[in-house]
Order: sequence, then C-alpha cells, then structure tokens
Amino acid sequence: MGPALPSRGDPRGPPRGDRSSGRPLFAVFLATFFVRFAFGSTLAIFAAYVTHRATGLGAGDVGTAGFVSALAPVGEFSTVLFAGVAADRWGRFPVLFGGMAAAAILFLAISSTRGVDLLGAANLLFGVASGAILAASLAVVADRSGEEERGYEMGRFDAMNLAGWVTGYAFGLGVESVVPNRQLGLVFVAGAAVLAVGLVVAARLVRGLPETRPRSRRSVRAVVASALRAKVLVVTLPWLAIYALIGVALVFLGPAAGGIGVRTSYLALAIGVGGGLLVLTQPSFGRLADRWGRTRLMTIGATGFGLVMLFASLLVAYGPRWPLLAGIGVSVLLALGYGPAALAALADLALELSRATTMAIYSLTISLGMLIGLVGAATLVPAWGDRGLYAFFGAITAVLAVLTAVRWREASRATIPVR
Repeated sequence: MGPALPSRGDPRGPPRGDRSSGRPLFAVFLATFFVRFAFGSTLAIFAAYVTHRATGLGAGDVGTAGFVSALAPVGEFSTVLFAGVAADRWGRFPVLFGGMAAAAILFLAISSTRGVDLLGAANLLFGVASGAILAASLAVVADRSGEEERGYEMGRFDAMNLAGWVTGYAFGLGVESVVPNRQLGLVFVAGAAVLAVGLVVAARLVRGLPETRPRSRRSVRAVVASALRAKVLVVTLPWLAIYALIGVALVFLGPAAGGIGVRTSYLALAIGVGGGLLVLTQPSFGRLADRWGRTRLMTIGATGFGLVMLFASLLVAYGPRWPLLAGIGVSVLLALGYGPAALAALADLALELSRATTMAIYSLTISLGMLIGLVGAATLVPAWGDRGLYAFFGAITAVLAVLTAVRWREASRATIPVR
C-alpha cells in the first residue's frame, strides 16, 4: 500500500526518505510541461488561425482575435472553483487527467474548423479544462511539500509550467514561420498528441499510489467567503494585473514583433532560449523565497514586471534597439522571482482552507486577469493606437504598485507572515 498523504493541516509535507513520495510530484511536473507546451504552441498561432493572417492585423482583426481568445479565461474563471471543490472531494488526479483528456479532444475539434463561432465555443470549453488542470496540479504540489521547501517545490512547478509555455510558444512561432496559414490546424493536432502523451506518462507514474488524504466537504460559498479576506486578496489580486499583461503578450506578441520588424524565426529562437533559462532560475527563486521571505521576492518580481512594461512601451515608440532589448531581458529575469514566491504564499494560506479549492482561487484570478487584459487591449488599442497601449501598461503598473504596498502594510500589521 502506498504512503499516506499528509492531512490538510499538516505543514510538514511527506516523510523524508520515502522513495515513492516524489512520484506524484514528478508526475505533476511532467504533466505540467506537456500541458503547457501544447497550450503554448497553439496560443502562438491562435491570432493567425482566427484571422487567417500572421502579420498586418487591422483593428477589426485585433478585436476578433482578442474576444475569441478571451472566451478561454471566461470558461476558466467561471468554473474553476467547482474544479477545486471536485479535486478536494474526489481526488487530484481524476480531475487533472479528466482536464487533460478534455483539452486533447477540444484541440482536435478546433483543428477541424476556422469558423469564429465554433472556435469561440471550443475555446470557452477549453478554459474549463485548463482551470481543472491547474487547480489539481497546484494542490498536489501543496500536498507534497513542507513549509520550509514549499517555495522551492513551487519554483520547480513554475519552472516546468513556464518552460512548457515558452518552448511551446517558440515551437508554435517557428511552425507559423514555415507552414502556410491554411495548414495551421496541424498545430492543434500536434497539441492533442502532446497532451495524450503527457496523460499516459503521468498516469503510469501515479498508478498504485492511492490518495489517502482526507477529502474536504467545504462548500463553494464558504470558500468564496474565505477568498475575500485581506490576507488572501493581497496574494491573489497581483496575479490579476500580471496576467492581464501576460494574456495580451501571448496572443499578440508574434504579430506585434512582425509589425516592428523582428522576424518570427528570431523571436522563436529567443523565446526558446528563455524557456531553457526558466528551468534553471525558477527553483532558485523559490529557494530564495524560502530563505528571504515570500513578500520580499514578490516585491522584486512586481518591480520587474513594471520595468518590462516600461521598456516595452519604449520599444513600441523607438523600435527594436539593443539597449531596450537588454533592459527587457534584465526586467524579465527580475519578474521571474514573483511566481514561486506568490505560489508558495498561497500554499501557506491553503493550510487553513481546502487546498485544491484555494489553488483554484489562484486559477480564477489569473484567468480573470487574462480576460480583462484581452478585452482591455482589444478595446483600447483599436480606439487609441499606441496611446491605448501606453495607458494599458500604465494601469497595470499602478495596480501592481498599490497592491505591493498593501501587502507590506498587512505584513507590518502581522495579519500575514512576512515570509
């Protein structure tokens, strides 16, 4: 019989020295990479797939691609709490594997059509599957890590998460640069195959290891009430602003780069190299969060995001100049410190709540952030041009600054731990 998982209130994690105790984590890390690679590769081509063109998007194209893309976050934030409740009641891996299987089927459906209405419906359902995958995955990491190494384990998770996104995105951009637009549906077929492989590998790793962790019976209403507490909001709300930026960047980065003269193949190479660096940096940032404190690393990361938007605005105004590109590179490195620290802080809070449902609150927040970002960009940029983009970046920076200050105030009042 497999080892018992720790109870919901046990901060110590699994016992050391147990060889099988790492298998659930390894399964989640591998599944996460496969899932994000598939998602990233298809997201890179999504705007071109919807609009039938890779560059030179007009205002109408930006609006169409933005609103169709926004339906995935709508599906995610409107259902992810229910996915978290399901993972707490019936187990992490049934929810995780069910989400992966559903996403693979939806990819195949998307590959068969280019009608905007059908793509929007499939993307909405895809958001439901995505939320289930993320909530269940994060709950496993929270279950299997103790307080002193939680930042490190979340860093490892985020390394696989971001590496999958970035390398998949680079792969999608690379395919887009050599494959005719009419054949881009093949990328969704490849994404379905990647998801199927990840599902099989992860399922084999956890076979024979039953979940014996007590199941929660908390209602969605009780979880929502807990989520609205100040010490939870100061962890989750910054993700709202950050993913408003990330969502826009992922969907429109390729067309925007082409618009300022950067070749898609060069952009794909740069992003692919960045994905490799992510694997090295995220666990290290997580270790620093364990040693120096969650709040300090979150502040450094928020500063990095603000600098990214400053340099991005300068790029739009002055074009691709090496000092600006270098500034973005350094700023991104600082911003990468945010993820492991914030996820560890949320997992610390999850000891007081139902873990899977608490991690679902994170998923709800980031999907809502992506929705706000996509709708905001699709509204401001066509109406105001570059000034709309500057206003968008400025609003995100201001929100991050205010929320970072509020978190330090809550820490000084001891309503949250400084760590």
